[in-house]
Amino acid sequence: MTTSKAHTEYTTQQSTLTSRGAQLALDAALKKAQEIGLAASICVLDAAGRMKAFHAMDGAPAISHETAQKKARLALGFGIPTGDAWFQFIEKDPILFHGAQHLPDFILLGGGSPIQSAGALVGAIGVSGGHYKQDEQVTQAALAALAMPISS
Repeated sequence: MTTSKAHTEYTTQQSTLTSRGAQLALDAALKKAQEIGLAASICVLDAAGRMKAFHAMDGAPAISHETAQKKARLALGFGIPTGDAWFQFIEKDPILFHGAQHLPDFILLGGGSPIQSAGALVGAIGVSGGHYKQDEQVTQAALAALAMPISS
């Protein structure tokens, strides 16, 4: 049996968030949510959109489970945080504004963010449970944890 090797011009390699990175982001998000008194659902995806970590805190609203996942998928799909960044992207373009609302998993509420490493999109996080500004605080704590050096 012979196997062919794909030419490098037809393939690419993609960096992605590891399980360890997803857990670090989740832990930081949980800590921040607890600090601000927020019961949230937190979803962390890798670069391919696979769920690497998910946690629904006790008391998180039932709708937050799906909403956190939608926020993460939208942030990953376009590489743009949900909330203000997305609104600014679509607000002055009527076709985009109305068309975006028909995309699967589109959600404008803040709390979703792409995760980047060395300029590459490696995953995303979505948080839902409170006012979108609270969700954004939790998301930012997760991103900050990933930006810090990891000690062995």
